[in-house]
Amino acid sequence: MLIETKGLKKTFKSRGKTVEAVRGVDLAVKEGEIFGLLGPNGAGKTTTMRMLSTLIEPTEGAATVCGHDLAKQPAAVRRDIGYVGQSGGTWGEVTAREELIMQGRLYDMSKKRAAERAAEVLEAFQLAEYADRNVKTYSGGQKRRLDIALGIMHQPKLLFLDEPTTGLDPQSRAHMWDEVRSLRERGTAVFLTTHYLDEADALCDRLAIIDHGEIVAEGTPLDLKKDVAGDVVAIGIGGSATEALGLLGDKDFVREIEAGEPDPATGISVLRMYVDDGASALPELLRTLDGKDIAPASIELHRPSLDDVFLKQTGRSLREEK
Repeated sequence: MLIETKGLKKTFKSRGKTVEAVRGVDLAVKEGEIFGLLGPNGAGKTTTMRMLSTLIEPTEGAATVCGHDLAKQPAAVRRDIGYVGQSGGTWGEVTAREELIMQGRLYDMSKKRAAERAAEVLEAFQLAEYADRNVKTYSGGQKRRLDIALGIMHQPKLLFLDEPTTGLDPQSRAHMWDEVRSLRERGTAVFLTTHYLDEADALCDRLAIIDHGEIVAEGTPLDLKKDVAGDVVAIGIGGSATEALGLLGDKDFVREIEAGEPDPATGISVLRMYVDDGASALPELLRTLDGKDIAPASIELHRPSLDDVFLKQTGRSLREEK
């Protein structure tokens, strides 16, 4: 395992109070995989990553990263990892080539090897064309690619990526996903944080869902969605949903039903039901409502998503959190 943690905790003092940012996280990350930590802002994702990358010390618990004890061998951990934070680390007044060579020299590369490695990385990240322009002239997507290039300049075993696509346009996000996949193909494991459901689903071999500093689910995206078996039917009800909740919840084919809080702007409550066969269940659900003159405001039928997993584990939608 590249990462193993046991009971990892982090508390902070804020205005005289103790804030539990991370509450006993247990994780295991394998070699050669893309592992994601998915959760809303403030869930503890970045704090967990900063502990594992030696930027802050855990309050309690133990961990090994790349075979090194996190508490006793932080320098050895830093030699074997790369880290790319949310805000990046590029300097606008120099060129990408200069930045990369400087990074290589910081990791004890010779001038010749640093220059060779910089050329390799620039080509791999499609930055060779802009290599000798000042970084301040780069687009957001180009700067983000350079951030990652800096993170892998010394060929780490493991790369930490904190919210790698935040602020990028859809095209740049798609390019970034390709770059992350290519890292895995070259043998670098990736540990990333994200609050984007589609990103976690598309990129991660395995992921953990974190909420209020605790891991609430872990597995492959497919396995996590399989835990929410069947189909999901969501019906929006204007006004009070109490009557509809009772009517639909009595159906034998409805295995589970829950009502969301009314939307403050529209007053619509969404009833979310888990059924074995949504296509056959939906007509019966609508006939039942029609029999009581209840007109749905919206109807949705879909296979379980990671948002359904998050909703089932936490009682709220990650999309709503965003």
